[in-house]
Amino acid sequence: MITHSRDLSIEFCGVRFPNPFVLSAAPPTDDLDMVRAAFEAGWGGVVLKTTSVETEPVDLVYPMMSALHHGGQRIVGLGNIDLISEHHIDAVEKRVATLKQEFPDRVVAASIMGSKKEEWQTLVKRLEAVGVDLIECSFSCPQGSMGEEPGAMLAQSLAASERVAGWVKEAAQRCPVVIKITPQVTNIVKVAEAVQRGGADAICAANTIPSLMGVNVDTFVPYPDVQGASTYSGLSGPATKPITLRTLAEISKNVDIPITATGGPVTWRDAVEMMLVGATTVQFCTAVMHYGYDIIDDLQDGLAFYIEDKGFEQPADIIGRALARIVSHGELRRDVKMKSSLIEERCVKCDLCYIACRDGGHQAISIDESTRLPKIDSEKCLGCRLCVTVCPAEALTMVEK
Repeated sequence: MITHSRDLSIEFCGVRFPNPFVLSAAPPTDDLDMVRAAFEAGWGGVVLKTTSVETEPVDLVYPMMSALHHGGQRIVGLGNIDLISEHHIDAVEKRVATLKQEFPDRVVAASIMGSKKEEWQTLVKRLEAVGVDLIECSFSCPQGSMGEEPGAMLAQSLAASERVAGWVKEAAQRCPVVIKITPQVTNIVKVAEAVQRGGADAICAANTIPSLMGVNVDTFVPYPDVQGASTYSGLSGPATKPITLRTLAEISKNVDIPITATGGPVTWRDAVEMMLVGATTVQFCTAVMHYGYDIIDDLQDGLAFYIEDKGFEQPADIIGRALARIVSHGELRRDVKMKSSLIEERCVKCDLCYIACRDGGHQAISIDESTRLPKIDSEKCLGCRLCVTVCPAEALTMVEK
């Protein structure tokens, strides 16, 4: 149940969202009743799962999902080999029309994928005709010969990205066009510039990371096991958030184009971080697949209380606030020295800081034999912060040396 009364609405590409939280093009948006449930729960917008023209064959493979678990935590990362919706444009047209009629105040976007100019433009025209609010183009899944290299992602080719973005924008008479790119490139800024030259109104950054999710050491088959074989998965979930943040920051600092973020957010803090480095809206997928649509209550409450606590008026006020503090390595200050400091009442005497410093730091921590508390040698401590990172009780902090 939402407990705040603050207006969380935000404008993205001229489209007003009730809040910045959006469901990305994925399984949670591939069924009409599921999207209804999401809107009833309070989500500001959805991107319907990527669709195609009726002549495009869709042959999905099952099982399609696997996960990275670590330290007892489930789904640190989620892998999938799912590329596209099983529902073609004719079904998606009906869903868009129904959703806009039932939820006129919510944003309905649709994701599209084509294999030639006519398909891209046909999809755009048909979606505009039924009232879609935004069109997102999937340039971050294998597109066959659309790229310079067969089987590569479209966004891995600057020329193809600019060309296809131009096709889509040429066909769009009313809807803003958002291009979904991949972080699996040498220079993400060049890709953003290419789709901007093509006429795109915004960018969605930055989708899943091509990954091998693991290998069964008994059968030698990687995950997911599809009748004794597997393939590379798209990695999503919390493990990808740092890559998404870096991608958002790079684009925001170098290209003047609106961004909707996707890749790793789970909590309202994750969303705020993404907005602080340039995102206007934040798309969720893995978190919803793990915890359900109702996380929207925590997202809205958390964002509202954060904005109020920081003295801001609206979500738009926090966009890009962290960018000025991202500098090159050479610009970082070296005139202030730091060391770690123990907050004794918090220490749980687990010895993790001692072990980490002994074998991975500067051997500046010892254990007091009488109290079992860590002792920090300020002369040996260089302030690397490894001990703070491993401490499970937040009993260590950094202070000026």
